[in-house]
Amino acid sequence: MKWMKWILAVVLTAGFLQTPELFAQQTSTDAQPATSDSQETNIRAYVELLRADVNAKKTAIYTQIMQLNDDQSAKFWPIYREYDLELQKLNDQKLAGIQEYAKNFQNMTDEKADELAKLALDLEGKRNELKKTYYEKIRQQLGGIIAARFLQVENQLLMVIDLQIASSLPIVQ
Repeated sequence: MKWMKWILAVVLTAGFLQTPELFAQQTSTDAQPATSDSQETNIRAYVELLRADVNAKKTAIYTQIMQLNDDQSAKFWPIYREYDLELQKLNDQKLAGIQEYAKNFQNMTDEKADELAKLALDLEGKRNELKKTYYEKIRQQLGGIIAARFLQVENQLLMVIDLQIASSLPIVQ
C-alpha cells in the first residue's frame, strides 16, 4: 500500500480543493493560529484517508489491466513500488505548492504567481523524467509491451488526477 501514497496525496489535494469552505478557510487572513493548526490537522487526516482509498483502487486497476503472470508480477511490483515512492515525493512537493497557492490566492503578486508557475513546470518535468526512468527499468526486466502498458495506465491515471486538481483550482486573478 505504501507505493500508492503519492496518488493519495494528489487525490486528497483534489478533494480538499473541491470543498470551497475549506479553501476559503485556508486563504483567510484573520483566522486564529489555533484554528489554523486545527484546520491543518483536519486536512492532513482527510488526505491520509483519501490516500488509503486511492491506493486500494490503484492496485486493483493495475492488477486488472496489467494482466501479469506470477513471474512478471514478481519483477513488476518491486519496481513499481520504488517508482511510486519517488512519485510520492514529487506529489508532496506539488501538494505544498497547491497549499501555497491557496494561502496566497486572495493576495497574489506577480512574483508569487511566477514562483508557483515555475514550481509547477519544474515538477511536471521531474515527473516525466521519473516516468522515463521507470519505463526503462520495466522495459529491461519485462520487455517493451509491458513497459508500454505501464506507461499507458500511469499516464491515464495521472491525467485524470491532474484534470481533477486543475479544474478544482480557481484561476489566478
